[in-house]
Parts: sequence; structure tokens; C-alpha cells
Amino acid sequence: MEILQVEDNVRDAQLTLRVLKKHNLSHTVDVAHDGQEALNLIFGKDGRSGEGVVAGLRLVLLDLKLPKVDGFEVLRRLKTDERTKWIPIVILSSSNQERDIIKAYELGVNSYVIKPVDYEQFDLVISRMVAYWMSTNETPYK
Repeated sequence: MEILQVEDNVRDAQLTLRVLKKHNLSHTVDVAHDGQEALNLIFGKDGRSGEGVVAGLRLVLLDLKLPKVDGFEVLRRLKTDERTKWIPIVILSSSNQERDIIKAYELGVNSYVIKPVDYEQFDLVISRMVAYWMSTNETPYK
């Protein structure tokens, strides 16, 4: 897995996958439908055994309002763990609340993107964002 999309809205998840495929940016994408599922995919069910998955993970697209474990807690855990702190995390949320944006940056998010409602705008934003993080951005790991 190179990209992990954490999104509980099936329609939004499918729309994102469609845009990535259209622009040949799909790489290897997994979708987690809640925060706990995302943490299990990354760290394993016991919290330690996911090192093989972590090694290949290059980008996390993270919604905030998730069942079981919310996006802020997922973000906090990823940014405080030595194995995952360098992985770029982009919040992809419908929330434009200033307190959510501030909290996300305080927790170490790399980018905060408000989901466009219009399909053409959504296509443009998602394709450019993923292209940047997967092709242009340099990371301290390869």
C-alpha cells in the first residue's frame, strides 16, 4: 500500500479512487472506513506488527469525522510514532471550521484540504494534490 485513504463516506471514497485512476495516480491505494481500521492497517491489531505496511506507506488521505476513532486521534498517533511521523498526512474534510484546521496543524498535519463540492473542482484538487505528494515532494525515506 502506497496511499491510505481513510474515509467513512463510501461515495466520497469511490469518487477519490475514480479521480486517482483517471489521472494514473492510483498507485496502490487501500481504503479504511473508520479510524480503528486505519490504525490496524498501519500498526497491526496489536499496535506493533504493521511495520511491513508502514514501510510502503507514502501518503495518508484522512477524513476527520470518522466512526470508532476520529481523524484527529489517527493523526496524533501517526505523528507521535517514530515509524510513521514522516509520512505525509493530508486532511481531506468537508469541515472549514477554523478550530478543526488549527487543531490539525497543531497535531502535525502536512496539509488541510476542504473537499470541493463540485466534481470538476474535486477532480482538479485531488489530482494535483496527490501528484504533488507522490511525485514532487521529497521525503526523508524512500
